[in-house]
Amino acid sequence: MQGTGVPLVTPFDEDGAVDEERLREVATWLVERGVDFLVPAGSNSESELLSVEERARVTEVVADEVSVPVLAGTGHPGPVETHEQTRRAAAAGADAALVVTPFYFDHDQTALADYYRDLAADIDLPVYLYSVPALTGTQLTPDTVGELAEVEGIAGMKDSAGDLTAFQRERRRTGADFDLLVGSGSVYAPALDAEADGGVLALANVVPELAAAVYERHRDGEHAAARDLNAALVDLNEAVTTEYGVPGVKAAMRYRDVPAGRPRSPHKPLYGTARETVEGLVKDALALV
Repeated sequence: MQGTGVPLVTPFDEDGAVDEERLREVATWLVERGVDFLVPAGSNSESELLSVEERARVTEVVADEVSVPVLAGTGHPGPVETHEQTRRAAAAGADAALVVTPFYFDHDQTALADYYRDLAADIDLPVYLYSVPALTGTQLTPDTVGELAEVEGIAGMKDSAGDLTAFQRERRRTGADFDLLVGSGSVYAPALDAEADGGVLALANVVPELAAAVYERHRDGEHAAARDLNAALVDLNEAVTTEYGVPGVKAAMRYRDVPAGRPRSPHKPLYGTARETVEGLVKDALALV
């Protein structure tokens, strides 16, 4: 998993059911615009509002539709569902599993490390750690990441903390075979400067061609140009993540005539000034293409 990845939205119809036809259309639209891999059933997929069966089916549909690698979100608060979800992802055709840290209850670093070790030993699918403290209240430390990078079956990590100091420490503690991915679009280029292997970015649902261009410019040695483009996308990224979340992402995609569908309850669609704000930021970003 290297390059620009997308935590793929899940389109829902008017009745709140997964819209498989639209899901296929969105996946294809993203791949055609240059993203390198897809992440179904992740945070922006509204995974915590999907059943175990729905997550597996979403992964199966995406894996069937595209030829790029598929990194399926399989994490739950505890091991029983996580192990079952990861088995189902493997059966559905996923290439690897993205496993969020256990949440709701507090766990120390030793418990978190054991959790991932047990999963990697039990499941025949590469495991990627996923640290997103803004949503879980839990952050893997650089030392824990370095320790787990030595475990057979653990292939990489998505770090969505947005902490570049910690990210650089993680990079120093992990080898070249460990895929270290940044999860914040606002610091994509700086993370690439810090030797990230790529990113998994909500922003890439909305402007995949521009998110991909940040990576491509950096890969081609145009580091300043990558940083400049990334800086121009920060306001849009913050709007569709921190400020408006999944409803913001879907509103931005609908502005581009992408069939992102409705958000699932208790989320509500974006209306009024909020939607106008997001649409204006998308318009400004597209002027950069």
